[in-house]
Amino acid sequence: MQLSTARRDRTTTVESAPVRPQGRLRLILVLGGLSAFGPLSLDMYLPALPELAGEFRVPDATVQLTLTSCLVGLAAGQLIAGPLSDTYGRRKPLLIGLAGYALASVLCAFAPSAEVLTGLRLVQGLAGAAGLVIARAIVGDLYEGRAAARFFALLMLVNGLAPILAPLLGGQLLAVTDWRGIFAVLAVIGAGLLAAGAWGLRETLPVERRQTGGLGRTLRTARGLLGSGAFLAYALGGGFAMAALFAYISGSTFVLQQVYGMSPQAFSLAFAANAVALVAVSQLGARLLDRCSPVALMRAGLLFQLLGAVLLLVSVAAGLGLAGVLPSLLLVVASIGLTLPNSTALAMSVRPEAGGTASAVLGVLQYGMGGVAAPLVGLGGTGSPWAMTVTIAGFAALAVAVGAGEKVLTRSANSVSLSSTG
Repeated sequence: MQLSTARRDRTTTVESAPVRPQGRLRLILVLGGLSAFGPLSLDMYLPALPELAGEFRVPDATVQLTLTSCLVGLAAGQLIAGPLSDTYGRRKPLLIGLAGYALASVLCAFAPSAEVLTGLRLVQGLAGAAGLVIARAIVGDLYEGRAAARFFALLMLVNGLAPILAPLLGGQLLAVTDWRGIFAVLAVIGAGLLAAGAWGLRETLPVERRQTGGLGRTLRTARGLLGSGAFLAYALGGGFAMAALFAYISGSTFVLQQVYGMSPQAFSLAFAANAVALVAVSQLGARLLDRCSPVALMRAGLLFQLLGAVLLLVSVAAGLGLAGVLPSLLLVVASIGLTLPNSTALAMSVRPEAGGTASAVLGVLQYGMGGVAAPLVGLGGTGSPWAMTVTIAGFAALAVAVGAGEKVLTRSANSVSLSSTG
């Protein structure tokens, strides 16, 4: 199918030629940086939380609210920036968001109290969300189907390591500065991406393709997406898989170190190895797109994650120790390299004419699932591996059930299926 035809009827296939953007490498680097706003904003100052609590003389729970407020901002901001980018184009909301992020980061560095910092972190998250949601929308503007899945996989070369590198970078920064210096670095990163966006990103949404109708149109679009069986299957399949990943991220440090006795250094190596495996699998998945459809690769990723979760259950129940737990967790994490790029590309292809709104709903579902997973892991305390293990297995099973039921959901919702890939 040619691109002109696919633009008119992208709902019958996910195989099409991409629009050729100028400066492909520059686009990958800039959009990868924008996609990394979440882990950079949430994780870079994690090593400084004890110092922050001591300076403000507040309990640990109080400073942890600065994480929660930023997470809320990153989720809610996508619902604002995504639809705005459908109406006004991608560049203007993106640049405003990046400028707001840099300014909010500077203000965070001068926060006089934990309460003020919590409020500023909410603003920082709201502004940074523009990078997350609009980066996905730009990919949706330029690429379709397999080409979009390949590009999302390429972005993981840049942002796949961000959750690992961010706390490591924060820890190194604390050797030469304090927590306020970390926010100064975040401000510099925001300003750098603002400059890169201003000079390196062209507008990808022509005026004739922009949405009109204001808030009412946005709400109708979002309602239509949530009523689409195809969109829900792809978005929730990827979202539940990401929830399993969040369960691993929030629980593994306690389980592997306190339960299985790994040293902090050994844990860091294991954590980094899993991240490298995730990135490697995403690149393998990009190559497999020449032979396999995005739907097939997404489902393979979901099945591999469930296999890892089952092996983890068996390892914990049988008392196999690290010899069973570490390979199981590696499989759980690495499978995201197949699941996330393909589920994102498929979900974005359901309503290509409203890419910003689709990206926003997708992002909120992913962050919402992650927000549910973390406290579930905490319910079991830190002295047992079972809470993390059961949470990972439960979300992996849900991901497979929803992802595998895409055709049923699609038929029942009378929405367009993208599973007929050639």
